Amino acid sequence: MNSVPPEMVVFGGTDRMQALQRKLRVVAQANVPVLITGENGTGKEIMASMIHQHSFLSEGPFVKVSCPAIPGPLLESELFGYERGAFSGAYGTKPGRVEMAHGGSLFFDEIGEMEIGIQAKLLQLLQDGQFCRIGAQEDKKVEVRVICATNRDLEAEVAAGRFRQDLFYRINVMHIAVPALRNRAQDIPILTEYFLELCAQKFSVRPKSISADLMEMLQHYSWPGNIRQLENLMKRYAILGNEEAIMSELVSNGGNCFDPVVPSDGKISLKKVTRDAVRELERRIILKVLQTHNWNRKKAAKSMSISYRALLYKIQETGIVSSHVKGLEELEQAEAVLT
Repeated sequence: MNSVPPEMVVFGGTDRMQALQRKLRVVAQANVPVLITGENGTGKEIMASMIHQHSFLSEGPFVKVSCPAIPGPLLESELFGYERGAFSGAYGTKPGRVEMAHGGSLFFDEIGEMEIGIQAKLLQLLQDGQFCRIGAQEDKKVEVRVICATNRDLEAEVAAGRFRQDLFYRINVMHIAVPALRNRAQDIPILTEYFLELCAQKFSVRPKSISADLMEMLQHYSWPGNIRQLENLMKRYAILGNEEAIMSELVSNGGNCFDPVVPSDGKISLKKVTRDAVRELERRIILKVLQTHNWNRKKAAKSMSISYRALLYKIQETGIVSSHVKGLEELEQAEAVLT
């Protein structure tokens, strides 16, 4: 296998992701807060780490705060630290993570989970660069780059009163939106190669390359767990050494189009089943897109980033028959004559 750079685990090779990588490098140079949004498993933490690595604070620490993992009552002391005797059980002085991040970057993972009371104290840090340990009398000044990530729609959280509007504007100076894996399926081959290389080194195995048929199936899967799910799938494949290990997860999560009928003798052609599953999945996708666009095939083709001719072929290949399609053919022919 060819060596794949580590950043490929997030960026891959598509134009969209390469543009995102260029934006990230530019954003990293400016000492302003950054908000990274995207679904779970899309690589938001890796992007936060890369922003730190390419910033002028790269020699300083990168300190992570996992907002969902720390109970609300403990989060304040975890963030800002405390003085001896500040509360029952405070037998000594403890610096918080804000203080630990001085001269570096402070990463708030899933900031949408932060309780609104603590949001006010974080706002002060962003406004003044100052904070106060619990039980202390004086503020401390720190220099930190704040990077936040969330899988929530923070604007909706603001509207619902669960997230402070002023804090949202403070952390959203620069915005990085990470697309879901299903929206960048062209990157799956290079990501797959990367994960197989990691598995080969970590588990001392020599996994075979993924077959073309199974790769096509992977590129048509919805990936609810995104890159993290793909990584775990490749681990399973590398350790067990067969494509059926991957098929089992795709079948269990992919719906009826991944539910093959196995003969009583147990013999089944993986190649044929994979091909049929891909064709059925394509049929369902095309049908839904056509319905969304009122059976306008030109608009449907454009929305799926394929040519009009390719869509006509897919409609014929997958057996989509509808009076809407036939009627639309007559309309398109009439429009062609008029133009």
